[in-house]
Amino acid sequence: MTLGLGAQLRDGGVQFAVRARDAESVTLCLFDGERETRVPMQRSDDLFMTFVDGLKAGQRYGYRAAGVWAPERGLHFDPAKLLVDPYAQELDRRFAYHEALAMRGKDTAQLVPKAIVSAPFEEVSRAPARFSLGGLIYELNVKSFTLRHPDVPPQMRGTIAALAHPAIIAHFKRLRVSAIELMPIVAWIDERHLPPLGLHNALGYNPVVPMALDPGLAPGGVAELRETVAALHANGIGVILDLVFNHTGESDLLGPTLSLRGLDNRCYSRAADGALINDTGTGNTLNSADPVVQAMILDTLRHFVRAAGADGFRFDLATVLARSPAFDPRAPLLAAIARDPLLADRVMIAEPWDVGPDGYQLGNFPDTWLEWNDRYRDDVRRFWRGDAGTAGLLATRLLGSSDIFHGERTRSVNFLATHDGFTLADVVTYAQRHNEANGEDNRDGQCENFSWNNGIEGPSDDPVIRNARMADVHALLATLFASRGTILLTAGDEFGRTQLGNNNAYAQDNAVTWLDWENRDRELEHYVVELANVRAHRQALADVRFSHDERWFDLAGSKMTPQTWESTETEGFELRFSERKNGGAFALRVDRRLKQVVFLDDGEVDETLP
Repeated sequence: MTLGLGAQLRDGGVQFAVRARDAESVTLCLFDGERETRVPMQRSDDLFMTFVDGLKAGQRYGYRAAGVWAPERGLHFDPAKLLVDPYAQELDRRFAYHEALAMRGKDTAQLVPKAIVSAPFEEVSRAPARFSLGGLIYELNVKSFTLRHPDVPPQMRGTIAALAHPAIIAHFKRLRVSAIELMPIVAWIDERHLPPLGLHNALGYNPVVPMALDPGLAPGGVAELRETVAALHANGIGVILDLVFNHTGESDLLGPTLSLRGLDNRCYSRAADGALINDTGTGNTLNSADPVVQAMILDTLRHFVRAAGADGFRFDLATVLARSPAFDPRAPLLAAIARDPLLADRVMIAEPWDVGPDGYQLGNFPDTWLEWNDRYRDDVRRFWRGDAGTAGLLATRLLGSSDIFHGERTRSVNFLATHDGFTLADVVTYAQRHNEANGEDNRDGQCENFSWNNGIEGPSDDPVIRNARMADVHALLATLFASRGTILLTAGDEFGRTQLGNNNAYAQDNAVTWLDWENRDRELEHYVVELANVRAHRQALADVRFSHDERWFDLAGSKMTPQTWESTETEGFELRFSERKNGGAFALRVDRRLKQVVFLDDGEVDETLP
């Protein structure tokens, strides 16, 4: 760890070090049950340090920092607040929001989790990342994915360990999953407006400290993650961690003081003039231009590679990582990742946007990064919705979006639906969002979803409407599996999960987001398995190099012309690959009139995917 930050076991005791540049003093607080023992720490430049004899792994602790109280200048020192070590690797319990956490002078020792001095772990043996470009990434939320699985023992449900259960691994293998992408698994806290509404953050995109796993998801700590990753690796499945480095759960000026805010707020989430940065809409965007923040992020990534064998990382609102203050693909943090011996060969995936100035940066990350491609999502939806003049857009997306990603290969992560927005089933069932359950009068969530309802908003017993919706889902999924480059499927979309039209279900830690395994659509699931098998035998689709050997024909068999592509009447096309070295000659027929995608080999129908 950078400069030995955190709690480090040494001969005969534990060395503690924490950064608090503007603090006048920092006190180490040791806990034995409810009894608190305070130990003054010595200053060394921007660090406060102390060594305590006789302490062992398992010791619970926190910090208190004293100094100037001047929120308008970014100074939030309040010795009444117990602070979690930013470098904590274990916590004794989950975070729970309480209004006292945001009230000056209110002691929070009984409200804040305590960090735990971690025992040394054996580093995972180095091996190449278990993920090949062009494969299938399967995005999942640990709790919602496993909580209601009938084959998982009750005591394991909702935990990371459940992902290593044979029934879960068998599901991954049937789908030919290349890597699972775990939505945030580090400890998070509810946004302050949720508890009064009886709601809780279900997705985890509101972390407090970056390395400590959530005790509810990982009661076995980092060892549980390491053993689960090893089990998945043994079955050829990689593990990508979705990490949030764009903000913390301490929120805006009215938010709680839990860790970074009470130690070094001007460093972590302040601009040079002391104002909060708000490029994420959360009120306290982390300042990745600061070397201290960069070091914390790099240390976190190295930790999960060393301690658990993570194959890669997906970065939420990743534009934040390269702001200084404008976006720069050569930003110091991205350059440091590229040259780090532990990280250089890991899979790096950007969500390439935030809400700050020039925040949309799709296609502009370094050549070694993959990027979530929301234009793929929108253009594919628009074509199958029936929007005129979208056939050419669909063709471009099928072949890797060369209009966005320049060079010799595509870096696109093609997806139809993710944790943000509608589920795939809801895309064809709801024309409008229905987020009333979130308590914000349906004002939250994305307005434009490029969705449609096939005639009736919401569930329907009409067989004509139900069949039309299923045909749409089949066409969408077949398009995804027929797309060149890396593809992403969100857990449950393969068997028709619904969130009842809620396109911002982050606050629904309930049956809205918990996967219903017992009542899943097994026919649809079987269909997706067939798609995965078909894709596996079309190596040209997994090839991330841009192709120059394709030929295009209209649905009548004539060569496509610029006029045909531009016509609002074009309802589909046939794509033919002829270069066998890229996986053999085959053709793909897309017909919106029939809601059908057909794979062909050498001109003969091989697989029909209605």
